[in-house]
Amino acid sequence: MTKDDMKARTKQYALRVIKAVQSLSGDRVAGTIGTQLLRSGTSAGANYRAACRAKSTADFVNKLKIVEEECDESLFWMELLVEADILNQKKLGALMKEGDEILAIVVASIKTTRQSR
Repeated sequence: MTKDDMKARTKQYALRVIKAVQSLSGDRVAGTIGTQLLRSGTSAGANYRAACRAKSTADFVNKLKIVEEECDESLFWMELLVEADILNQKKLGALMKEGDEILAIVVASIKTTRQSR
């Protein structure tokens, strides 16, 4: 997967997170968790773009670690939405799978980059 492919993929992930958050009810709990999901889910793509502009290998790895954290955090918030019966697994399942796949790609990229130093 090229950097441009990954940029597009993380952007599409962010757009899907936005749509999921927009579908939440207006109650306090859903709103609070939705805000957290919106921040972390969109941050993964933004930070991947920043990683692509890294000034060094170390900078690249550090920025990818942020993507890893944000992606993992977004999965946490989606798990909470499902386990709290705010959204059902059927609605979030595909988005969670995409988050898992992006996370796995990022972790593998970090590992590969560190090994090639």
